[in-house]
Amino acid sequence: SQNLSHHEPTIQFLLEVVEILTNYVRKTFDRSTKVLDFHHPHQLLEGMEGFNLELSDQPESLEQILVDCRDTLKYGVRTGHPRFFNQLSSGLDIIGLAGEWLTSTANTNMFTYEIAPVFVLMEQLTLKKMREIIGWPNGDGDGLFSPGGAISNMYSVMVARYKYFPEVKTKGMSAAPRLVLFTSEHSHYSIKKAGAVLGFGKENVILLKTDERGRVIPADLESKIIDAKQKGYVPLFVNATAGTTVYGAFDPINDIADICEKYNLWLHVDGAWGGGLLMSRKHRHKLSGIERANSVTWNPHKMMGVPLQCSAILVREKGILQGCNSMCAGYLFQPDKQYDVTYDTGDKAIQCGRHVDIFKFWLMWKAKVGHNSCSYVMSSQINLYSAFHNRYCFKSSFTENLNDPQHTNVCFWYIPPSLRGMPHGDERREKLHRVAPKIKAMMMECGTTMVGYQPQGDKVNFFRMVVSNHAVTKSDIDFLIDEIERLGHDL
Repeated sequence: SQNLSHHEPTIQFLLEVVEILTNYVRKTFDRSTKVLDFHHPHQLLEGMEGFNLELSDQPESLEQILVDCRDTLKYGVRTGHPRFFNQLSSGLDIIGLAGEWLTSTANTNMFTYEIAPVFVLMEQLTLKKMREIIGWPNGDGDGLFSPGGAISNMYSVMVARYKYFPEVKTKGMSAAPRLVLFTSEHSHYSIKKAGAVLGFGKENVILLKTDERGRVIPADLESKIIDAKQKGYVPLFVNATAGTTVYGAFDPINDIADICEKYNLWLHVDGAWGGGLLMSRKHRHKLSGIERANSVTWNPHKMMGVPLQCSAILVREKGILQGCNSMCAGYLFQPDKQYDVTYDTGDKAIQCGRHVDIFKFWLMWKAKVGHNSCSYVMSSQINLYSAFHNRYCFKSSFTENLNDPQHTNVCFWYIPPSLRGMPHGDERREKLHRVAPKIKAMMMECGTTMVGYQPQGDKVNFFRMVVSNHAVTKSDIDFLIDEIERLGHDL
């Protein structure tokens, strides 16, 4: 009793934090709430109405800590808002949120069964289910959850190198010839980063040409493999992207797999963005041939709406992650424990400590009846893309960047009235290049919605709208179009 009363202020504090969080969730789904209350970095650093980011030498009261919690949410971005279209990961799933709360409360680490028995088993069972969905026989293989798609992609390059040149683990890159990697010119930059970080060098990451829809041209891959071999290089690894970051393009996996088998190369599929379509009976054909891959990246925190972070690296060959990464640290991975130590998965990771990313995903899968619910949600999201496309393509103020996109990415230019009669040329290009950044700036100042923009190749800045938030409706799509027109009309 005395113990309980001693902790009462702390328990009361937690209850008040829960109230702050539940109010935030409620407002996030309220479309009258702003997506963000934007302030420039210098404004936040100088302090906002009692909200001070500086760390003081004296502890603050719990009352002030509650104020800090409220203000942190107030000045942040509501990525779960139905009108947030800025990133590939968005939304706020209530089951997933509950899973993340429980995970933080448990506050354990994924390196051994000894300290995370339930989470380790959940991870193994879920990874097996994901491998089954990919199409690997009996779901056999290996995998783990990593701190994001970029790290999952890096794992794929590491295990490919270990498969063909295992001595690199002990002797370094001097034990291997000059190795080259191949990836689409539209692929995620993490493949180039993996080349730099792992010692291949950016020059040895060879970019492949794409067609008008942003898909790798297989003939260019074969031509560049032959060219690399003629130069004395050793082709090692090909990355096929299932859902590119900007265009949402799906590389032709079967054609690429044929070439990889012909030249004995490791095939990785980066399905960070598009992997969720494996759950859709209607759309999984876009990843046809993925079962032929040696490894796959799949981010449930994107299309499937699992709270950040949740990314899986899945490998067809069992044991290769362990062989590649194990260091047999005696203080963690003792072989003489009283349980089956094959469940101590930490030694196959490049990290030591590893966050529990599985529980929220496992819980959402259970709550939404896994495959069936996800299939419906994926189809609904792609239908929303169609609604967006059908609305803007009939407007003179919008011009499509990409015909017949394969995913929920919609890339387009807004053409303000001042540019509609202007002949095509350098002056028009320069002015059009400035339109998207100006509209985005006004959008953030207003706080009504958020959507991304970027150039691509020789194309000037264009908007990229993506649907990954399961709460988005057609009215939100209509709002985005109307808001872009409202903000850009006088440019």
